[in-house]
Amino acid sequence: MTYGARETAEPPAGAGQERPELQKAVEDFVACGFTGIQLRVNDGRGEWVGTAGVAELGGSARPPADGRTRIGSVTKTFTAALVLRLVAGGGLGLEDPVADHLPEVGLDRRITVRMLLQHTSGIFNFTGEYFEDGTVAPGIVWQGREWVDGRFRTHRPQDLVRLALSKPARFEPGTDWSYSNTNYVLARLLIEKVTGRSLPEAMREHILQPLDLADTLVPETGQEEVPAPHAHAYYRYEEDGRTTTVDVTRQNPSWISSGGDMISTTADLHTFVSALVGGRLLPAGLLAEMCTPEAKAGYGLGVMVQDTGRGTVITHNGGIAGHAALMYATPDGGTTLTAAVNYVDDPAMSLAEAFGKATQRLVEEVFCPPAG
Repeated sequence: MTYGARETAEPPAGAGQERPELQKAVEDFVACGFTGIQLRVNDGRGEWVGTAGVAELGGSARPPADGRTRIGSVTKTFTAALVLRLVAGGGLGLEDPVADHLPEVGLDRRITVRMLLQHTSGIFNFTGEYFEDGTVAPGIVWQGREWVDGRFRTHRPQDLVRLALSKPARFEPGTDWSYSNTNYVLARLLIEKVTGRSLPEAMREHILQPLDLADTLVPETGQEEVPAPHAHAYYRYEEDGRTTTVDVTRQNPSWISSGGDMISTTADLHTFVSALVGGRLLPAGLLAEMCTPEAKAGYGLGVMVQDTGRGTVITHNGGIAGHAALMYATPDGGTTLTAAVNYVDDPAMSLAEAFGKATQRLVEEVFCPPAG
């Protein structure tokens, strides 16, 4: 399948409906320090699409209303859905020891498929571990000038796993919860072993083509471009007292692999999450398993289960070097929020707190509107 550029006429902000509260919410998001945002809301009032900010530093054009973006860890929900499709087909079991399918990796036999999807395996996170006391156990380089200069390097999934397994486990399998990108790179290897196909091929067959997600892709090895139209992603670092900002829209995302390498649009994310929670991808029993959270962090199998105070939403967000994506849905799929954010990233993750607060305001506006 070829993914090329496409032309999209940019509608006015909030095209299709007058929802001034949503337009204000996206403008407030940009006011927090982000370069731009695309927001898509589907609810009982129909669909609303709006943008704010700019697509490119120094420019005046807003982000394209349905531009492609790197979706970061929203990739994990796609990967988990694919694994669960294989479970539904009988090729895997959630309680299977992963070592039975990947004997060459050398995994602890107590680690199950479920533990990978739920982040309860205890396996070291190859992008580094951050402990409660403030100490850090580094993994691969993914920040600073060294990453910027090496951002076109290819990392093999097997090498990422090998690095992770050379480090001490964070805890005994199944005894705790800790977010680890390694779990989802192992899920990739598992998918490829069970299907006999590459992850991009398997994803297209089981998820993308059945849902007609034509603007969503898993980058092939060495693929660096985000197909147009898209907003730009930036990374800022400081060296010798001088700050440098680099356009990192083009990069080789193999450094994060299936922990966060996919590209999509707000429209495709809406289609995907509404189909997922609506039961079009998984049988009811497996969907219930997916949306049953563990106790510590509220993480199911590739999704977060979040209490808004006015109900539950099924969600997963993600960010990767200047691009971020939001994906939320009510359990019945009746209301969804999907968004793409472009910004200037940096090693200090200086926008992390602002991102959390601005996202929460969006969620409250969409899922917890004022009564009356």
